[in-house]
Amino acid sequence: MTTQDGYTFQLDENVDRTPVRFKNRFGIEIAADLYTPKNATGKLPALAVSGPFGAVKEQSSGLYANEFARRGYAALAFDPSFSGESGGEVRDVAAPGIYTKDYSAAIDFLGLQNLVDRERIGAHAICGLSGMALTAAAADSRIKAVATVSMYDMSRSMSRGYKDSYTPEQRQEIVDYLGRQRWADAESGTFARGSHEIPFDADGNLAISDRILPETLPEGADPVISSFFDYYRTERGYHPRSVNSNTVWTATTPQGFFAFPLMAKIDMLAPRPALLVAGADAHSRYYSEDVQAMAPGNIDLVIVPGADHVDLYDRKDLIPFDKLDEFFTKNLR
Repeated sequence: MTTQDGYTFQLDENVDRTPVRFKNRFGIEIAADLYTPKNATGKLPALAVSGPFGAVKEQSSGLYANEFARRGYAALAFDPSFSGESGGEVRDVAAPGIYTKDYSAAIDFLGLQNLVDRERIGAHAICGLSGMALTAAAADSRIKAVATVSMYDMSRSMSRGYKDSYTPEQRQEIVDYLGRQRWADAESGTFARGSHEIPFDADGNLAISDRILPETLPEGADPVISSFFDYYRTERGYHPRSVNSNTVWTATTPQGFFAFPLMAKIDMLAPRPALLVAGADAHSRYYSEDVQAMAPGNIDLVIVPGADHVDLYDRKDLIPFDKLDEFFTKNLR
């Protein structure tokens, strides 16, 4: 439940939380919270934490950073550019290249902190920011290890559909729609809102929506939509700045993901290790399995029994924090 200070979880009594700001290489100010163990001494290992896609630092990423700090890490939970409290003139536009660079900007910030050992910095991501974290680590060797939970490859999801279900004709139809929408935005001087994952209706037409999640859950709703609703639209995880809680992305957001395949350089991740965590019952489980199969030498996979995709956002009885801690302890030496 959302606490009085605007967070969806309670700050651990042994952890300090400090609001901080820093800029990425595009000059955009990134808003973040730095979580540190109270009375910490010496140089600490550190983690840059973000996600899920469409969430803010007061939600799942903050919960993870809080737990990591309780276990002895300096953990930085940040809002990606254009979202939450971070800067960017156009609001709620997702850009995979910039989001990836936001992770490297978080590493910049952490490495300048006196309490952080800059040789022991890793990255952690939830849901749709996972692809950005893996891509950042493949290009930025300062990230010594990366872990993901409930991974989504947003480029694959937007450009190919769930389980690659789009036909070539449907993919082209989406590309055509995005181009027309850019003309409309340019003519109006505004940025329309619309679905980032564009479905087709029963007649085969594009089904554009002005919300990610409905204001109220209809009877007989799809179980996946219901699980997201139960987090973002209820007291459990609602936050007014979260795109998923209240609104939808800018309509042309998918175009950037068509042009930016997040896993194209996954081979460059080695020799840095990764740990992927997925729920056994998660609709997104195949993303983690496919990435693990692409680079089996340095990527391990943990399947959590009895967990779906959203369970791993905040269900601390299911999140394998011990395994995550063990992974980072081993690899951030």
